[in-house]
Amino acid sequence: MTVNSHNVIGWKEDVYKSVAFYNDWFINYAPEAYKKTRSETASSVAIALEVTNFLADISPAKIIEHPEILPILRMSTVPPIARDRLTGLSQAPKSLVDSIDKHKRIPARMTKDMLDSGLEKISTTLQNMLDTDIFAWIGTGRVPTQDEENRASIIIADRLCGVVADPIIRNAQEQRQLASVRQWLEVRGYKMVGKTDENNPRTMQPGTFSFRLNIPVILDGGLTVNIPVDAVIQPKNAKPGTMPLLMEAKSAGDFTNTNKRRKEEAVKFSQLKRTYGDDIKFFLFLCGYFDSGYLGYEAAEGIDWVWEHRIDDLSLFDLPAGDRKSVV
Repeated sequence: MTVNSHNVIGWKEDVYKSVAFYNDWFINYAPEAYKKTRSETASSVAIALEVTNFLADISPAKIIEHPEILPILRMSTVPPIARDRLTGLSQAPKSLVDSIDKHKRIPARMTKDMLDSGLEKISTTLQNMLDTDIFAWIGTGRVPTQDEENRASIIIADRLCGVVADPIIRNAQEQRQLASVRQWLEVRGYKMVGKTDENNPRTMQPGTFSFRLNIPVILDGGLTVNIPVDAVIQPKNAKPGTMPLLMEAKSAGDFTNTNKRRKEEAVKFSQLKRTYGDDIKFFLFLCGYFDSGYLGYEAAEGIDWVWEHRIDDLSLFDLPAGDRKSVV
């Protein structure tokens, strides 16, 4: 039995409602998600200013002591510079810049001479490019006023968040989607559990669910790898050893990216079928911009879905309610 993939006539209306649902969330809640992250980032910038003596000391020794400040320093220049641009401008080893900027650590296997030389190049490049319009105290021999420090922290935090604005929104949306699923299940008497035996998802007890599990699958060459699944739900009426329902939460703020990523779900479904059989139940939980091209592709691959704006369709995936209870 299919839930929505067969209802081609209803796709157009559902697409319209899904877009409206997403836009309503974005207008009313996305700004708060962004501002919350910006506030947290501004606190990190303020700490970076203090540990560098308000940018008077961005020496190699300071970067070694506090590698987490490098992304902040990149956004403190005029113009702000990307990670790869810093590598090009400074002529420091790419592995050094990537290790510090991405992983917040000094590469363990780099020779001391190469490390010292690379850090000196990074430090000099950043020092020469600091934005003195934002950091007006630089070169004056004074420390910033509290207002100057606060203003600079917010500006650099805005720059940092602007680079990752889409992931911030996507993460907030994913959390909200999973919270909606959790509430829907708990109202119907299902219990959220922690990490189960991920090597054997069939051990989940009836009436339980979990989020973000790694499920083992077998690839073409026989290699076993773990793939992440957003939600794993074991129906109340499941018999012992039954494979639970597997759900992927998907949201999108435009039609372009969904069609670029539509193969991801098909590949994952194919891997799951190869490992657990063709009768495995895998579906999508959609919110936002998913057009008929995307839906047609997924339907052709045998993948069904539930729209978040009509979340009660979850009940059609063999999820008996049992006794309902209120959730505070």
